Amino acid sequence: MQPPSTTTGTGREAEGRPAKQDLTTRALLRVVDLPGGPGRLALITLDNGDPRRPTPLSPAAMESLSAALDEAERAGVVAVALTGKPGFFCAGADLKRIGELRERSDALATATQGHEVFRRLGEMSVPTFAYVNGLALGGGLELALHCTYRTVSTSAAALGLPECYLGLVPGWGGTFLLPHLIGPDAAVDVMIGNALANNRTLRGAQAAQVGIADVAFEPADFLEQSLRWTSQVLRGEVTVERGSADRSDAAWEAALAKGRALADARVHGAAPAPYRALDLIALARTADRDTAFAAEDEALGDLIMSDEARASIYAFHLVQRFAKSADGAPPKELARKVTKVGVVGAGLMASQLALLFLHRLKVPVVLTDLDDARVQKGLGFVRAGIDELHAKGRLSADGRNRLNALVSGSTDKAAMADADFVIEAVFEDLEVKRTMLRELEPLLREDCVIATNTSSLSVTAMSEVLTRPERMVGFHFFNPVAVLPLVEVARTPATDDATLATAFAVGRELKKTCVLVRDAPAFVVNRVSTRLFCEVMRAIDEGMPLLDAEHALDPLGLPMSPLRLAALVGPAVMLHVAESLHEAFPDRFAVSPNLQRWVDAGSPDLVTRKGAVELTPQAEGVFVQGRSAVSREELLQRVQDALADEVGLVLDEGVAASPQEVDVCLILGTGHPLFLGGITPYLDRTGASERVRGRRFLPPGVASAG
Repeated sequence: MQPPSTTTGTGREAEGRPAKQDLTTRALLRVVDLPGGPGRLALITLDNGDPRRPTPLSPAAMESLSAALDEAERAGVVAVALTGKPGFFCAGADLKRIGELRERSDALATATQGHEVFRRLGEMSVPTFAYVNGLALGGGLELALHCTYRTVSTSAAALGLPECYLGLVPGWGGTFLLPHLIGPDAAVDVMIGNALANNRTLRGAQAAQVGIADVAFEPADFLEQSLRWTSQVLRGEVTVERGSADRSDAAWEAALAKGRALADARVHGAAPAPYRALDLIALARTADRDTAFAAEDEALGDLIMSDEARASIYAFHLVQRFAKSADGAPPKELARKVTKVGVVGAGLMASQLALLFLHRLKVPVVLTDLDDARVQKGLGFVRAGIDELHAKGRLSADGRNRLNALVSGSTDKAAMADADFVIEAVFEDLEVKRTMLRELEPLLREDCVIATNTSSLSVTAMSEVLTRPERMVGFHFFNPVAVLPLVEVARTPATDDATLATAFAVGRELKKTCVLVRDAPAFVVNRVSTRLFCEVMRAIDEGMPLLDAEHALDPLGLPMSPLRLAALVGPAVMLHVAESLHEAFPDRFAVSPNLQRWVDAGSPDLVTRKGAVELTPQAEGVFVQGRSAVSREELLQRVQDALADEVGLVLDEGVAASPQEVDVCLILGTGHPLFLGGITPYLDRTGASERVRGRRFLPPGVASAG
């Protein structure tokens, strides 16, 4: 979109060189006449020449922006404004380059360059405006915060400060500017709460609501509206009022206490970044700008060189890479078109799958089960889910009606006769599944893909009852299906390329990240996670107090302790997976007698949180323990060594092809934090890899500082 009355330098880069399509972000300056006559405005657009990719800030981009500001100061304008290419304001620091820095002096220079360039926007002789037309993350949002005023497009999909999620801190002014702009409480929500909630971001309207932006405009004429609003501000017709947020000493203390509680709940002290950010927010209460920015420089210099940040950056890029394409997947051209989906089963997992396929693929979906009561219950879940999507604004009224018309149920598997893709999610018992497959296959077209959502059983053993085993594939989702982005795609020796390609194509349409695994008991995620859980249960069986076991793994910073995760997933499910793995690998996976007692007792809650963690009355007397209690430190090392052993075996057996695949599986399947790097960088830096395997999983420097 072109601004009105361009008078000089249209499309001209500030340095006087033509813009190149080489993905280097450049600051392109134009001088425009503002509507209504207040004068001319220098409009700087950040653009890296690729309409599909976010716009990062490298050192060269910073130099280009600084040069554009130099030219703006010489242009005799009444204001300066920044915006971005369509859909993207600015993505912040170039993480790839940050991950390559090897000296603290270089890390410190990265921090200071950002402050030196950005702070000019808050110290110019004329007002500065940020027209946030799209994504603005990290340093991109900090760039806007330095401006005097901010407009935002209601279509902007991602605004936030994700640095703590990546093992860093907002280091280009954010920890000082944001709490003074929107108050310490809201600033802690953005910098700590949202960042540690898997990088939750704000939409444009939300950013205006919390006070990050002064006004929000619709996307259709966002630039024109922003220019018009700028004129109104400069002419005094609009007065921007701020300052309603509580900035009292009590408010600062309460916000910092909330931030510490959020950090403790999310990372358990295992990652330094959120605590360092809280220190900077605390400093911002009384420090001047120079002091606060210098402290940010030092913090960023330290954290860029930390193993946690390097592991986070490694993991971040890993997740992005696998989201685009999976290693080992067949050519996309081999995939068959899917125009109808069948779901065998109508229980909770099957119903979640049906809702996901319906919402994403928008094709007919039919559920089947043994009786009509179960079918109707499953359909009720799906229709309630459709209503919820509509209520959240993710479906229009017409969209809701269309999806309701596309879903159906039946007790007759022949309702799937014309399906292109059928996924089973019946009871997790091999013979139950084999019996069902014998009945199902004759009813289906010969080219219909048959997928199983099994979490621990052999896909190969299931497929042996089929006349065409080449059309069967493991397609393992994680609970809750709508939230966790991983699908383990398990190939049997018989699975053909067309089946596999179709599975990957469906996964992409479902907006899931698919990782190819070899068919083996529990695949990757459940196998590695169960090995960890078995070590914890072994320690409890020996006599370790439950509350010690609850916290022994806090240094891993896992989003949920093993006991809490077992309570969420269900002790019976954990028992079943442990039994399956014990059958396959009896020397490494033991079935805990106390886990069996827990299930036999009706799976009562073991721990509750009411200020402090304590045993629930229902759990008293459930466990029978020995008298050889290990310490928390001993259990932590046991778990580290067990994980190093199991991950190594998963790789040796070819269940996963690389440490990177194991890492992305654990990040996306169980929520392993980025600062662990998944798991292999953590095992390398704690020495567990070398203790157990005699070698690292990853070369030094790949996911570590050195």
